[in-house]
Amino acid sequence: MAMTTEDLIGKLSGDVTPVAANAVERRVIAGIAMGAGGSLVVMSAWLGFRADWPEAMLTAAFWMKWAYTLSLGLLALAVTSHVARPDAPALKRAWILAAPVAALALLAGWELATTPVAGWKAMWLGVSWQECSLRVTLLAAPVFAGMLWSFRQLAPTNLAAAGAAAGLASGAFAATIYCLHCPEVSATFVLTWYSLGMLLASVFGALLGPKLLRW
Repeated sequence: MAMTTEDLIGKLSGDVTPVAANAVERRVIAGIAMGAGGSLVVMSAWLGFRADWPEAMLTAAFWMKWAYTLSLGLLALAVTSHVARPDAPALKRAWILAAPVAALALLAGWELATTPVAGWKAMWLGVSWQECSLRVTLLAAPVFAGMLWSFRQLAPTNLAAAGAAAGLASGAFAATIYCLHCPEVSATFVLTWYSLGMLLASVFGALLGPKLLRW
């Protein structure tokens, strides 16, 4: 007896295990949680928490830093989720990443405008500008590893774009963790040196994506 198309489809799909609802989202959250946990452990063992971090968390400066890094991380994660899927236009949603940067730039501009010129250099460099960017980039490595574990399941085709977006998200989440150590309070400092660290993480992601996301 000849097999009909309906019979063939039924036979092929009969033994397929249903995918749980929100399986991709749960895997992404698990990957980021594992990576962020690793980054937190590394930061704690390597740099330690700032001595006054419970009090610092009550200040506007601390929440300025977290608002910037967390919002950029979540937006970069949304972009990554898009570009990591097969045949997705790489830059369709990338413009949203400019929003937190523009907001912090406005705050930094106001900060400079209300500070005497003689104080600009100290506000820009702080006490840790030489270490900040590199630390953020290095702390991004565990988060990036967790994201790679998550996003390999999405079968990306634009590997460089997916790697760059994942690197930026990793850098932003790592910067959020770094805030627990960092003593800086200036928006100008954060805009410059935190952003540079996240940008470096994104560049490394773009370079590693074609090698590590290949499927």
